Amino acid sequence: MSNPFLDPSTLDYHLPPFALIEDEHYLPAFEAGFAEQLAQIDAITDSAEEPTFENTLIALERAGGTLDRVSRVFFSNSVSHATEAVQELEQIIAPRLAEHEDNIRLNRALFERLRRVPTDGLDAESTRLVEEYLSSFVRAGAELDDDAQATLRELNSTLSALSTEFSQKLLKDTNASALLLETAGELDGLSADAISAAATAAGEAGHDGKYLLTLILPTAQPALESLTNREVRRRLHEASVNRGARGNASDTLAIATRMATLRAERARLLGFDSYAAAATDSQTAPSLEAIMDRMRDLAAPAVRNARAEAAELEAEAGHPIEPWDWAFHAARVRRTKFDVDLDALRPYFELERVINDGIFYAANRLYGLTFAERPDLVGYHPDVRVWEVFNEDGSGLGLFLGDYYTRDTKSGGAWMNSFVDQSELEATRAVVVNNLNISKPAPGEPTLLSYDQVVTTFHEFGHALHGLFSDVTYPLFAGTSVPRDFVEYPSQVNEMWILWPEIVANYARHHETGEALPQDIIDRIHAAGTWGEGFETTAYLGATLLDLAWHSIPAGTSIEDPLAFEAAALADAGVDFAPVPPRYRTSYFKHIFAGGYAASYYAYIWSEMLDADTVEWFKSSGGLTRENGEHFRRELLSRGNSVEPLEAFRAFRGRDAELMPLLVRRGLA
Repeated sequence: MSNPFLDPSTLDYHLPPFALIEDEHYLPAFEAGFAEQLAQIDAITDSAEEPTFENTLIALERAGGTLDRVSRVFFSNSVSHATEAVQELEQIIAPRLAEHEDNIRLNRALFERLRRVPTDGLDAESTRLVEEYLSSFVRAGAELDDDAQATLRELNSTLSALSTEFSQKLLKDTNASALLLETAGELDGLSADAISAAATAAGEAGHDGKYLLTLILPTAQPALESLTNREVRRRLHEASVNRGARGNASDTLAIATRMATLRAERARLLGFDSYAAAATDSQTAPSLEAIMDRMRDLAAPAVRNARAEAAELEAEAGHPIEPWDWAFHAARVRRTKFDVDLDALRPYFELERVINDGIFYAANRLYGLTFAERPDLVGYHPDVRVWEVFNEDGSGLGLFLGDYYTRDTKSGGAWMNSFVDQSELEATRAVVVNNLNISKPAPGEPTLLSYDQVVTTFHEFGHALHGLFSDVTYPLFAGTSVPRDFVEYPSQVNEMWILWPEIVANYARHHETGEALPQDIIDRIHAAGTWGEGFETTAYLGATLLDLAWHSIPAGTSIEDPLAFEAAALADAGVDFAPVPPRYRTSYFKHIFAGGYAASYYAYIWSEMLDADTVEWFKSSGGLTRENGEHFRRELLSRGNSVEPLEAFRAFRGRDAELMPLLVRRGLA
C-alpha cells in the first residue's frame, strides 16, 4: 500500500490527503523522513564546494519534506484526535524525533559550514536567515563538547517522552474527571441548550438518562457562572483543580516536577542560570529580570482589585466567597450593577453566524477576504470543515479548517495549527486549522456559544490570519513562527472586532427571531468593561508566576512536594488569594509541560501591551477600514519572522508600544 506522506499532496494548496491516511502510515513515514533529511544534510556537509547561501542555507531550508508533512499531521492529531493508536505511536515517535533534531542541531560539520556562509550581497531576509540558523544552533548546543552533547541528547530525549506522558495522562484524567449528574434538577440555572449538551455528552459516554459536565482546560469552568446548586458548583470546581493530582494512574505532578528539574539541568549545560533565563533569551522581552519586574508590578494592583471585587461578591452572597462561588456571584453582581447577564446572551451567538457573519465578515471588511466552504475537501475528523480563502482580487490565499466541537480524543482549550506554511521558496500557500472545545448539541439543535467562546473564536481566528497572510521567502519565517511573547499579539488584536458596531450587528442575532443584539446591552457590556479584571488578571498572573517559579529553580534543586512548591511560589509572588486560584495549576498546566510555553506563559500579557496600543491606533485611525487593514497586514501580519518582530511593530505603529492602554484596559491605571 502506498504511503500518502511520501510525496507532496496533489490536493488544492497541498492539503494533506486525510481520506487516505491510516495510523499504519505514520511510523514508516517518520522512518523515511528521518533517513531522507539526514541524507540531505550529509549532502550539504560532504560537498567539496565552498559554503554558499544557495548550497547550504537554501539546501537546508528545502531538506526534510517528508518529515515535515508527516509531523504536521501526526502532531496535530495528537492533540485534536488522539486515539489510543495515536497515543501509542506518540510514545515511540516523540523521543525519536528529539533524537533526530539533535542529530541536525548538534552536527558540528553543518554548524561550521553555516558559520562560513558569506553574507555579502544578501538581501535583508536572507541575511536574517543565516543569523537565525546560527543562533538557533548555538541555543541547541552546537558549541558544546562531546560529553556535554551526549548529556544534552539524553536530556532532550527524556524531556520529549515526559512531555508526551504528561499530555496523555492529563487527557485521560480530564475525561475521567467530568462531573456526572443524575438529574436535570442538579443543572438548575443552565440554559436549555447547555442541559441538552450535557445529556448528549452523558449518552456518548454510556450514561443514558444522566448528565455529564465535561471539563475545559483552564481552572474556571463555564457552568460555574450559572449553576444555582452550590454543592454541584463545588464538585465541578474540585473536579477541575484536582485533575492530575489525585494520586492515581493519571497523576501528572511527578512528571511536572521531573521536567522542571531536568530543564534546569539542560539550562546549566547551555550556560544559563535557569531554564527561564534560557527560554527568554530569544524572546522580544529584553531580559528575564524585566519580565519578572513587569509581572510583579502588575500583581499587587491586580490582587488589590480582586480583593475589592471579593468584598462586593460577599455582600451580594451573604457568606464568604469560595472559588466555586466567584463566577456565579460575579454574574449576579454584573446583572445588578450593570444590568448585564452574559449567559442570557447565548441565543444571540449561534456558531454558524459567529463564523460566517462574524469572523469572516470582519476579515472581509478589514482585509477584503472572502470564504467558500469546500465540502469536497475532507479533514482529519468528520467534524472538521474546510474553507478556501480568497484575496479581494479573487486570487487564492489558502485554506482555513475549523474543528469546533469537543470530544474525548481532543485536548482541552483552543489553538491554531498549520498543516502547510506559506513560502515563496517552495511556492506554497498556508493551510491552517482552528481548534475549539464547544459542547456539541443534540442533533437538529443550534450550537449556541457563551460570550467567552465568542471571544475565543475571534482570538483563534487572529492566529489563523497571521498564518494565512504570511508573505515570506523562507519557510523558517512563515506565519506564526515568531517569538513566543509576540505570537499572541495578532490574535488578541482580532478580539477588538467582537463588539465593533458593524460587526456585532451582522452576527449577533437571536437564533430564533433574527433580532439583533440590542444596542443598550452592548453599551452595558462596554460599561462593565473592567468589572472582573481583578479576578482575571490575578488568575492569569498566578499561572504566569507559577510557570516562572518552576522554571527559575537552579540545577540540582530537589522538590519533594510539588503542591507545597506551588503554594510557596504563589505566596512569594503575592498572588495567593484563595478565592482566585491560578488559571492553571501545576497538574494541568499543559501550556508549559506539554506545549511550547515553558517559562513563556507571560507572553499573553506581554503581547497584550502591543495589542492594547494597536487597538488605540485602529480607533484613532478610523477603525474598520480597508486602508487600516492593509496597513496592518502589510507591515506586520505578513512579515512573520522575516524581520525582527518589534521592528515590524514600529513600522506599523510608527513608534514603540506604550503601556498605558494595557493598564487602562485591565483596570490597573
